[in-house]
Amino acid sequence: MTESSKKDPVPNASQANRAASSQTEIEQSLYAKREKIYPREVHGLFAALRVLGVFVLLGLYYVLPWLEWEGTQIVLFDLPERKFHIFGAVFWPQDFFYLALLLIIAALSLFFFTALAGRLWCGFACPQTVWTEVFLWIERKIEGDRSQQMKLDKAPLTVRKFRIKATKHAIWIIFSLYTGLTFVGYFSPMRELAVNVINLNLGSWEWFWIIFYGAATYGNAGWLREQVCIYMCPYARFQSTMIDSDTLIISFDTNRGEPRGRRKKNIDYKAEGLGDCIDCTICVQVCPTGIDIRDGLQYECIGCAACIDACDDVMEKMDYPKGLIRYTTESILEGSTAHFLRPRIIVYGVILLAIIVGTFYAISQREPLALDVIRDRNTLYRETNEGLVENVYIVKVMNKENERRRYYLSATGIDGMKIDMDRPFIEVDAGSVEEVAIRAKVDPENLAKRSSTIQFIIRAEHRDDLVISEEARFIGPL
Repeated sequence: MTESSKKDPVPNASQANRAASSQTEIEQSLYAKREKIYPREVHGLFAALRVLGVFVLLGLYYVLPWLEWEGTQIVLFDLPERKFHIFGAVFWPQDFFYLALLLIIAALSLFFFTALAGRLWCGFACPQTVWTEVFLWIERKIEGDRSQQMKLDKAPLTVRKFRIKATKHAIWIIFSLYTGLTFVGYFSPMRELAVNVINLNLGSWEWFWIIFYGAATYGNAGWLREQVCIYMCPYARFQSTMIDSDTLIISFDTNRGEPRGRRKKNIDYKAEGLGDCIDCTICVQVCPTGIDIRDGLQYECIGCAACIDACDDVMEKMDYPKGLIRYTTESILEGSTAHFLRPRIIVYGVILLAIIVGTFYAISQREPLALDVIRDRNTLYRETNEGLVENVYIVKVMNKENERRRYYLSATGIDGMKIDMDRPFIEVDAGSVEEVAIRAKVDPENLAKRSSTIQFIIRAEHRDDLVISEEARFIGPL
């Protein structure tokens, strides 16, 4: 063995160690192990607004499926019957246009409020935020405040610790399953669903969605929490494209707060060259995503304003002016003039208002009756024994009202045209569709061309104002 070959293993081992170390550094830079965040409870104006949002939004979510309107669940998306009951109105797949308008309104609202005041949606109305607030409240009631929770997690597993943790997770799971049950209650009648749950008589899809939605609630609000906002939600990534220097954002006033430093209450801190920030880190402790707002605007900030309430409370105790952390704009912090009413806000606002008004007007003027005429394509036409030309149609009458209706059908467009039906009228149950075969007959002498346009007209009994028509084609001989 040569001298060079004897020395080879040492450099190779050193290179391997350096490569492994480099790979470890790369992995650590790409992924940081999660450290559990223990948000401190905070009180104040914005905390009260968040609590109000939780009560209103979750109250609507959990209560609406139990309410009825004229004998029908007030909000019910009946997919098997393709009917959507919303506050007494019945919508059909043909009304998809209204859903598209509502989605456009939701998107424009997000643009408008983000351009106006940042992530208001995330901080006060996002389902992830709302359910996380409930889970945090349950956790505090069972495990105690922030310091007690941290102490409990660091303690070794004992019977007491197991009992506390098991109680918390049991309540979380029960609450999550009820959340899943409520979700299914929007698609299956809630009162029947509740009885079937008690009797363990649910269908496979109902069991699946109750468990799936419950597991999603338990996982997202109980375990993932801020991870959803930081890593899973795309809104955190593109919010910067919707804000500008005049957008209201939660900011730390560095000109007033720096240099930060701890001090006693009654000292002349300005003489010592200190700013108003006493470096208590309370703003970090109350943050649900664990960021330090004093480092500037960050995409992890969900705009919950908990740091504002916390800092204002500290400033009040120190007899300092409030607002060290506040809603403001980059322009104001830089000493410029605020421009709240700017082209972006005006354009978003005008378009949003126009679509909202147009949507509600369209819904208010929506006809409670629909008519669909399908011509029998198997036979172009046939000649009857009387020498008339006959076309066959399938007429679908859709009653969008909440009461049974009787309708009368007629047709125009060709002189002397008459229609034959099994009955002189069409009766349709509330929120139902009735199909009727119609035979239209015309004297061939009245046919000016092979294909003629005709109109089917349907009128509701005792409703002179409820009249609609549908165009069709009548085919005759050459």
